[in-house]
Parts: sequence; structure tokens; C-alpha cells
Amino acid sequence: MTVTEVDLNADMGESYGAWVLGDDLALLDVVTSANVACGFHAGDPSTLVRTCRAAAQRGVVIGAQVGYRDLAGFGRRFIDVAPEDLYADVIYQIGALDAVARSQGTRVRYVKPHGALYNTVVHHAGQAAAVVRAVRDLDATLPLLGLADSALLAAAERVGIRTISEVFADRAYTAGGTLVPRREDGAVLHDPDEVAERAVAMVTTGEVLSQDGEDVQVDAESVCVHGDSPGAVAMATAVRAALEDAGVTLRPFVS
Repeated sequence: MTVTEVDLNADMGESYGAWVLGDDLALLDVVTSANVACGFHAGDPSTLVRTCRAAAQRGVVIGAQVGYRDLAGFGRRFIDVAPEDLYADVIYQIGALDAVARSQGTRVRYVKPHGALYNTVVHHAGQAAAVVRAVRDLDATLPLLGLADSALLAAAERVGIRTISEVFADRAYTAGGTLVPRREDGAVLHDPDEVAERAVAMVTTGEVLSQDGEDVQVDAESVCVHGDSPGAVAMATAVRAALEDAGVTLRPFVS
């Protein structure tokens, strides 16, 4: 689907204690939506307060980036968690971040899975259903941000939850429209010009060139740039500039 208006999101709030990851303040000057960690895969309470405060000051929309309970693995390892446990974990994470956000004059406006959970709920019906049920039972007005044609978005649509399809400017795609696993060479892109060019193509033509050299159809309602990637701010800035130069309006998908 070709669009002339799109959201630009990035992962942030992922620092923990003495470990600083990404430049959240600089990214918040570029993006329109912030996927903020909830403490399970990354993010300590002080980091989350600072991130939510800075987002509120800039008018950036906050989303809860829910993940597996996996600090050591940064949430990038699959966990065969029982659906009932995942359901509870997702409710807990959204509720915790929303409390932090409200204390800083804003609130959680959408939900996006993180890392291995994000990739798992593309195909894993049980875990996708657990995430959707948690959002529905907590606040069914919260949109779910995810990959087009995923089990997650299909399950959300079945219960009337709004879905937002996103694309990844700095990740390689398979011919099947999924993300190339991070363990494979070339899975993560680092050149700002290349990343910006791909973002414009995805938004304006609805297509992206896969790692296999095939054109893949994508649905770009939101464009993601990973906040933990080296040069994330430069890439996000290049993406925003290129989209605006192409006549695309940048604005969050929720007001």
C-alpha cells in the first residue's frame, strides 16, 4: 500500500544501570513515536522516567514495547513461555510503563512486541493470542504495532483491536516478507543513505528488495529505525529527511 503520510518510530528506554544504550534524547527530536522498553528485556525505572518525560516534552507518542523476561539476552532469545504467563507478563509491562508515563504527563498509546517476541508472534498463534488477549483485557483501545500479515495482527483484528503495519528501514527482508534473522550476515543495515532510500521505496511504492533480490510487498503505516544500532540517530535523521523530500508527511498514527 502506497502512502503519503507515515509514522516514524524507534526503540528506546533500553539503558540499564551503568549501561547506556542509544541516544534517546537525540532520537526523540526525530521520531514521531517511541517504543519504550518496559523493564523485562531492558530499561530500569530511572531510565523509563527520563525517557517518558523527554517524550512528553517533545510531544512524541509513547508505546509499550513488551518482551520476554530476558534481561541477559536483551529479549532476543525465544522463550517457550506458557500463554497464561505471557498474558500476565504483557499486562504487567504495559501497566508499569503506563504508570511511569502518567507520572510525567503522558500515557501509553499503543503496544509493540520486542525482539524475539516480535518475530515469534509473526507465526506462533498461541503467543500471538496471549499478547492480544492481554491488550484487549487491559485496554482494547490500544493499537498493536507489528508486521503485516502476522499472526499477531490477524488475532488483533479478529477481536476488534486496531492494528498498525510497520516496516523496518534498517533490517533486511526475506522473500517471504519476514525479517532476516540477526544471526545472519547482512541482517542489519548500517548505511544511512541506503536505509533512507529503502524507507522511501517502502512508503512510496509499497515494495522492498529482499535479500534474495526479489521485490516484496510491504504495508508501511509506520517505519522503524532501531535505537540501539550504531549511528541510529544519523539513520533516523536521514530517513526523516528523505521521506519529507519525497513529499511524505511524518506524523504519529495516534493523536
